[in-house]
Amino acid sequence: MTSARITDPTHKVWDITGKTVLVLGAKGLVGSALIRRLSQDNCKVFAATRAEADFIDARSTLALFERVKPDAVILAAAKVGGILANRDNPVSFLEDNLLIQLNALRAAHTVDVDRFLLLGSSCIYPKFAAQPIAETSLMTGPLEPTNDAYAIAKIAGIRLVDAYRQQYGRRWISAMPTNLYGPNDNFDLTTGHVLPALLRKFHEAKAAGAPSVEIWGSGTARREFMHVDDCADALVFCLQTYDAAGPVNIGSGVDISINDLAHIIQDRVGFEGPLKRDLSKPDGTPAKLMDNSRLLAAGWQPKRDLKTGISQTYEWYLNSLAST
Repeated sequence: MTSARITDPTHKVWDITGKTVLVLGAKGLVGSALIRRLSQDNCKVFAATRAEADFIDARSTLALFERVKPDAVILAAAKVGGILANRDNPVSFLEDNLLIQLNALRAAHTVDVDRFLLLGSSCIYPKFAAQPIAETSLMTGPLEPTNDAYAIAKIAGIRLVDAYRQQYGRRWISAMPTNLYGPNDNFDLTTGHVLPALLRKFHEAKAAGAPSVEIWGSGTARREFMHVDDCADALVFCLQTYDAAGPVNIGSGVDISINDLAHIIQDRVGFEGPLKRDLSKPDGTPAKLMDNSRLLAAGWQPKRDLKTGISQTYEWYLNSLAST
């Protein structure tokens, strides 16, 4: 089989029309966005959560695949968390993600799934990779120690996808989204990522009349953020137009310092107190901006700027609080 990268957005290597698409991890941040996005296509979507199968268990995963008989699978299920969760629980982050990927890929091969899209993360790239980070940077330097367990699991998943391509001619691909946020995010202050955690911090500080808000680290680290609905749109785009080994980056192409991010969130929430920094907390990777030139060259563009996305996400958070 000849591998083809994205070259023309009007050319489809795989047409989703009339197909059955199985989304693993359908209740999570990315999974729920994929369900929203796929509902716009003329396809049959099966939203799989832990209620349908235990993705860490091989038999349970295979039984799901045999029952659904999907034409395509998008693996959005994973054990994820912020810096402290990754640092403090490396065994579960490594073991659980390895098992989820292995079980899903084995089951997909067993039932002859045509298209498989494995989701990873920008943390697969070296800590000091040249910016913006190109796909060719993979495995060219040491990883960020605070999340290397998760990163190693995802790198193994990419390699396994490529092995199935090489050995069995499978048209399976791997996509690496940047830092995502949006509806159904994890707003926990300990296990959540920086953007939703800051939204909650500022909201609760305003509600409590707190004198200040504490920000972890120096605030100088730079991160790229993408609304999850933009990510889902890009993933469905790749599912239909991309066919090559190795990862393809999914990103907005714009980065921002954590300090500037905090000020945007502070302004949106309306908290008027000062910010204080806890320098005992790690900054993580100094900078992380994805090179998304493959997607841009194909004609795909994100629809939301950061301020708009944060405002929409805060509205969703407020509505979720009101409904509980």
